[in-house]
Amino acid sequence: MSNVLNSRWTALGVLSATGLMTILDGSIVTVAMPAIQRDLQFTAAGLSWIMNAYLIPFGGLLLLAGRLGDLIGRRAMFLAGNAVFTAASVLAGAATDASLLIAARFLQGVGSALASAVVLGILVTLFTEPAERGKAIAIFSFTGATGASIGQVLGGVLTDVLSWPWIFFINVPIGAVTLLLALRALPADRGAGLAAGADVLGALLVTSGLMLGIYTIVKVEEYGWLAAHTLGLGVLSLALLGGFVARQATARTPLMPLRILRSRNVTGANLAQMLSLSGMFAFQVLVALYMQRVLGYGALETGLAMLPAAVGIGTISLFVSARLSARFGPRTVLISGLVLLIAAMLLLTRVSVDAGYVTHLLPPMLLISGGGLVLPALATLGMSGAKDSDAGLASGLFNTTQQVGMAIGVAVLSTMAASRTGDLLAAGAGEAAALTGGYRLAFGISAGLLLAAFVVALTVLRRPAASEDAPAVETVAAS
Repeated sequence: MSNVLNSRWTALGVLSATGLMTILDGSIVTVAMPAIQRDLQFTAAGLSWIMNAYLIPFGGLLLLAGRLGDLIGRRAMFLAGNAVFTAASVLAGAATDASLLIAARFLQGVGSALASAVVLGILVTLFTEPAERGKAIAIFSFTGATGASIGQVLGGVLTDVLSWPWIFFINVPIGAVTLLLALRALPADRGAGLAAGADVLGALLVTSGLMLGIYTIVKVEEYGWLAAHTLGLGVLSLALLGGFVARQATARTPLMPLRILRSRNVTGANLAQMLSLSGMFAFQVLVALYMQRVLGYGALETGLAMLPAAVGIGTISLFVSARLSARFGPRTVLISGLVLLIAAMLLLTRVSVDAGYVTHLLPPMLLISGGGLVLPALATLGMSGAKDSDAGLASGLFNTTQQVGMAIGVAVLSTMAASRTGDLLAAGAGEAAALTGGYRLAFGISAGLLLAAFVVALTVLRRPAASEDAPAVETVAAS
């Protein structure tokens, strides 16, 4: 029995390490961009593709990868994704020109999608008892929050002390160790077979629709919301996704059985997550920009200033959230966390050009710890009610709405902040005052998005029944 328990917790460590690596890679690049631009002669417009080339395949392939994990085996999908991501990290660090780096970043996004799509699906089949599952999800959420929080600080240290290629090379030893442990710790699963859901047309529709949609969203800041480029591609993306839904309703072996959306908790948690992460982008990125561009903080100083939020989120997700969910239910925990996040964003709407850290920034830094309640509760609700045969699909869907939510947050909040800043500059305001006005508007919109997530949690979500808390695990007989 002890060997089984140790194997399960070792597997959780493997899954968490991969989650840390992929999330860290999304944020560690931002600080190194000036050095990369200088060394590889990126144009100003081309520089954004260091991020976009990663985000588009990552978000676009999650749903497909999750379902394929159910069909061919989630362990195999996880191992393949980890191997692709690690190999692509070597290529990215060794890139000698812009095109090679963008190609490597695209492959990193593919690898991240393959591995990340099935992580929660593996986790919920390993931990079927509600209290243990809550603890496992809390640990997994803690590592994700840690990766997002330390990425900018670590990126600055590696770039300054070594050089920018090391922000990619650091993935290699992590990926290699994770692969070796995964081969021993992750349980073998055969999957249902491609014949159970080999919907090629559906796969083409959903992958192209998601990739095109994410591309359209990340380019809004360049083209604008009402430009022909945005409207045309947006309509085409919606048409492709609509065609995918219609296909799933009629296909004999659908890629995504629509029954998964009949669960109020699955649908509601994904919608609440999309809104929450769109709103939390204001803290993850815009607060850092405000501290650097308005208050004059350096990159390392900014990372240290945001450390209380990272510590708070990590501590609550690791030590508090599972216990509260077991006692009061994940829905109540989610609602409580959203209240704290809304309060944090409302406080940020009052920042000024000469804001003091202790009086103006530290209080919302502490309140943002509510994210340590929100993220694990959303994961629990998003996976509740999923049968073992659909666990990979539910995991892929949950990760897809996560990426789409962040992409929407980037587009909406960045665009609105920039527009407000431009209006204030045109009216004669100084640069610092204009930037502050733009960020304050973005923080207000963020509070509105989080309030919408709060309404969804109140009206759509419900406490999972016992049968939903622990989906059945198929018993595979050894031949």
